[in-house]
Amino acid sequence: MQQKVLLMLLFLTTTLVFSQEKFTLSGTISDSKTNETLIGVNVFCTEYKVGIITNEYGFYSITLPKSEYKIQISYLGYQSVTETIVLTQNIKKNFALTETGQQLDEVIITEKTATNIRRPEMSVNKLSIGTIKKIPVVLGEVDIIKALLTLPGVTNAGEGQSGFNVRGGGADQNLILLDEATIFNSSHLFGLFSVFNPDAIKDLKLYKGGIPARFGGRVSSVLDIYQKDGNSNKFSMNGGVGIISSRILAEGPLVKNKGSFIFAGRASYAHLFLKLTNNKNSAYFYDLNTKINYKLNQNNNLFLSGYFGRDVFSLSNSFVNTYGNATLNLRWNHLFSDKLFSNLSLIYSDYYYGLDLNLLGFLWNSGIKNYNIKYDFKHYVADKIKLNYGVNTNYYAFNPGTIEPSNTTSGINYRQLEKKYAFEPSIYFDVEQKINNDLSLSYGLRYSMFYRLGSSTVNLYANNQPVIFNQELQIYEKATPIGSNYYDHNKVIKSFDNFEPRFAASYQLNTNESVKASYNRMIQYLQLISNTASPTPLDVWTPSDNYIKPQILDQVALGYFRNFKDDKYSLEVETFYKKIKNRIDYIDGANLIANEAIEQAILNGEMRAYGLEVLLRKNTGKLTGWISYTLSKSEQRTPGRNANEIGINNGNWYHTGYDKLHNLSITGSYTFNPKWTFGANFALQSGQPVTYPDGQYQYQEITIPSYGSRNGNRLPAYHHLDFSATYVPKPNKKKGWQSEWVFSIYNVYGRKNTASIRFRQNETKGMNEAIRLSIFGIVPGISYNFKF
Repeated sequence: MQQKVLLMLLFLTTTLVFSQEKFTLSGTISDSKTNETLIGVNVFCTEYKVGIITNEYGFYSITLPKSEYKIQISYLGYQSVTETIVLTQNIKKNFALTETGQQLDEVIITEKTATNIRRPEMSVNKLSIGTIKKIPVVLGEVDIIKALLTLPGVTNAGEGQSGFNVRGGGADQNLILLDEATIFNSSHLFGLFSVFNPDAIKDLKLYKGGIPARFGGRVSSVLDIYQKDGNSNKFSMNGGVGIISSRILAEGPLVKNKGSFIFAGRASYAHLFLKLTNNKNSAYFYDLNTKINYKLNQNNNLFLSGYFGRDVFSLSNSFVNTYGNATLNLRWNHLFSDKLFSNLSLIYSDYYYGLDLNLLGFLWNSGIKNYNIKYDFKHYVADKIKLNYGVNTNYYAFNPGTIEPSNTTSGINYRQLEKKYAFEPSIYFDVEQKINNDLSLSYGLRYSMFYRLGSSTVNLYANNQPVIFNQELQIYEKATPIGSNYYDHNKVIKSFDNFEPRFAASYQLNTNESVKASYNRMIQYLQLISNTASPTPLDVWTPSDNYIKPQILDQVALGYFRNFKDDKYSLEVETFYKKIKNRIDYIDGANLIANEAIEQAILNGEMRAYGLEVLLRKNTGKLTGWISYTLSKSEQRTPGRNANEIGINNGNWYHTGYDKLHNLSITGSYTFNPKWTFGANFALQSGQPVTYPDGQYQYQEITIPSYGSRNGNRLPAYHHLDFSATYVPKPNKKKGWQSEWVFSIYNVYGRKNTASIRFRQNETKGMNEAIRLSIFGIVPGISYNFKF
């Protein structure tokens, strides 16, 4: 009898626990002044000790048992909100946060500088636009890409070089997204500036590892950037005037509290001063950002965003180079329920490159177009489980080059290099699960497919090898085709499919410490044909096919994270190892320009990178900033395909062009008083790997240099120190015309950092000599920023 009673009590207790009624609290969180939704806001239930962050559109959803709770809403740079919620039914509750800082910008989206101990998110860095604007840069122009270089694991190929490198990967291995649209070239003026207007940017996040399954197509990193939505309360403008460029931004309501717009423009004008000196050379850029959004009802929102940018470089009108990006994205947010959020996106992205060689009488055009349909779902299943799943389809059109005469007297005939087409569909799911108070997991799977499509003619080679090895000369040479196959429009030439698992875990040692681990596999089906360490506008994208295999990444990372003194300081230490299969390598003497049979210059090799990253932050007080240090190695190898071949560099590992053994950055900002704020940045990197000649020989009275192992030498170490000072004349003025002055000095001690070294024979002495090229010395800057 006693046993029956105990069993009945156990049954009733279990039934009560599992049948405990639960309800959902959901809504959006926005800025109180502008109604701009905020990304990554922390929503935390103190009694239940469970929390969540808002998604890319400011939406949150948390499910809890029926009870009364204190809900804390916190976001650095905004006043925290604590509200008591009696949860006896599903509740939709929107929160509006008030900014605490006295900054020039109407909305400062500031990163959560304290390390997030609980979430299984690692190898991820966030920077706010407010923080980026305090980092001194060359010519005083605020630059998002240059700010990323202050983070651990992020470098570039040298001063004035375009792109950025993450954990020893190439610049072409980074997926760069602006409002979900792909940006294929992130640089203005060949790398002096980035294409991102900081005034128009709302939020950015750099994934170096532990990359969620919703992202694919690159093997090094994902830079995810969102533009502002616009002020739906009132019309406002802001902008700035600098030494070589100016910018302006306008935003306001379409319908108050229901819709808004933003329009931003930026242009350089240094070329106008050249004309005053009768200099016929010119270099300038301009770009436009625009976005409109409209709230149809409580469950539906529409967004339309776009970007257009161009660079123009000319030499005495005999050579004109034009290149740039264009994107367009139509998005529909739909709330199926308080637990299920969806986003449907129709995306167009275009990268164009053009040359007008009037001296030679021909025009050259090339580029890549991308059409993308995405449908993503965020499903807040329970308080401890969140699902992300969706589908993604990409269609690519590649134009390797179009040549046409530029005038009627030109002797050039029209020629179209064969266009290429590809289709890349994928499906994914991600799970975020809290196992208990200490252990949280994130795991998922992406299944990607890739189809290289016609219409195209594919060369055929003996033994299926477009590159042959000359045993007598011990060199690789291009093979002669033995035939060809023609594939009609949309006929499949070659197909691939891959599973891409992702996993991350966080174990909380105590309230201030945690350890994290992650693994991810990623596939890159697009290849950038370039044998330079820094991408140039002339580089051409090409799809994987019969001869060019997709790159396959496997990366593991392990990290230790800690907060000190109530989050005043935070420490992140990570170590990583990644290996990439099928990394493109080029035979010696490869000709890449206008090469219709590019497979004849390519071998498939492998790449590896490993290292240690340390990031120490000071998050509060008058003095804030961080110290980042990376110790890493990046290598590449292309062994022979059989025992008779020597491979590239004798089949040995060699440094990639973006290998940097040491990378140190110290960044700080000091608020002296409400009127004056000072910033400083020190950067130190190991020199870029290069190949120097180690001897020479004579052939028919011509001196010919001989070279040692590939990338066996290095340029001198790269370092510079920069300062900035920001002066706000009337810091307490909140209405009408508000302004600030920003003064900066780049490279304070005038370091002549080496961009390249070339060798020549001195005509007078007859001796060989090295000639160093340096781009910058001391560069002062000044800009005036305003809003009204």
